[in-house]
Amino acid sequence: MSTHLILGGARSGKSAFAEKLAAASGLPVTYIATAQVYDAEFGTRVEHHKVRRPAHWATVEQSFNLAETLQTHAKADTCIIVDCLTLWLAQCICPDCERPDNLDWQQERDQLLEVLPKLAGTVLLVSNEVGMGIVPLGAINRQFQDEQGRLNQAVAERVNKVSFIAAGLPLTLKG
Repeated sequence: MSTHLILGGARSGKSAFAEKLAAASGLPVTYIATAQVYDAEFGTRVEHHKVRRPAHWATVEQSFNLAETLQTHAKADTCIIVDCLTLWLAQCICPDCERPDNLDWQQERDQLLEVLPKLAGTVLLVSNEVGMGIVPLGAINRQFQDEQGRLNQAVAERVNKVSFIAAGLPLTLKG
């Protein structure tokens, strides 16, 4: 079992780095896409990611229940990419996002953290580093920044490797 957290800012190359690692693994790849598309511009971004992926990779679009989805798809001799934890978190806490009525962010988070060390195969987790700028205006924005920072720290504790991507270049932080 190998788990790898890949952090970086927006447009840093973190998704492309995860895809490169997945391709180099030689394993069958399942891409877990967490995004919900809410507007045309974001739809274009998502489409860019889709076009870049090899056609033989499986794609699972799953915005919630990430722990359960990982348990279902992470198997020995497979590679999973989760892209990305940031959008998953945002959709779990955003009051305007489409989400299940009974969704509890802390429960979602705790379930993910519990299953991470138990997953089989290779798991690549993509996440944004959002704590390098100013503290944002607005309570939901500050909550998001705080939760993302806490999530990244907790995931980093539980994985084998952590990389930080800047300008498409990886820096190993752990492992």
